[in-house]
Amino acid sequence: MATTRTAHTTWEGNLQEGKGLVAMKSSGIGEFPVSWPSRAEQANGKTSPEELIAGAHSACFSMALSFGLSNAGTPPTKLETTADVTFQPGTGITGIHLTVVGTVPGLDEAGFAKAAEDAKANCPVSQALSGTTITLTASLA
Repeated sequence: MATTRTAHTTWEGNLQEGKGLVAMKSSGIGEFPVSWPSRAEQANGKTSPEELIAGAHSACFSMALSFGLSNAGTPPTKLETTADVTFQPGTGITGIHLTVVGTVPGLDEAGFAKAAEDAKANCPVSQALSGTTITLTASLA
């Protein structure tokens, strides 16, 4: 069964001095302020589209890796994934780097690295972002 998730943004003002509020409508988990300075300079307590993408990508990748490892008979005890999304004003998103550290009993580094590469290639968020260079560092704890 297909699912649809919804977020809504209200923006007030011009790009440089304006501000917005992103509401996570499907989950109701909250509203998050955004602004151009928080995107192009320092976060200063606000989020950005790139941070939201990073959250989505790290979660999706972790789920895909857990699924792949479990199907291979080596379910993970723990996966810690960081997604770093780089934004260059005037250019856009220039890359995403995933870093994952896993605790996977019965699996060696090479097997973990292969499973992580498979998850990177097959997670739906990676596929949606296929126009962006996505790199990966994977290691066992």
